[in-house]
Amino acid sequence: MELISQRLCMEKDLGIHGNLFGGIMLSWLDEAAATMAYEVCHSPSMVTLKIEEVIFGKPVKIGFHLKIYGQVARIGKSSITLDIEARKHNVYSGEETVVCSTNFTFVKIDEQGGPIPIAEEIRKEYAHLN
Repeated sequence: MELISQRLCMEKDLGIHGNLFGGIMLSWLDEAAATMAYEVCHSPSMVTLKIEEVIFGKPVKIGFHLKIYGQVARIGKSSITLDIEARKHNVYSGEETVVCSTNFTFVKIDEQGGPIPIAEEIRKEYAHLN
């Protein structure tokens, strides 16, 4: 997996139990995954189609340094699916612990919002994943 984003959990991001609010985590993951989809597909015309099961495996507390990683899971004619993980990073030891994981599917769209094909050369590059 490659590093695609980093975040710092701040007080404004906490829910009522003192942990990072799940909706905030989802927005961070969606933004990071979107930037990866843009880069891989060489297009900013990518929109979120689906977020698969989200596993909030460990609580995230104020001050945690999060690193968000992604990798291409598969590419279809007009869609790309990415495996995404958020990991708590210990700045002293370098140790990382997965705190949240999911898969995002994005679709390439035209000006009217309809699906359009991802470039053939990109699909061929990732054909081994399908």
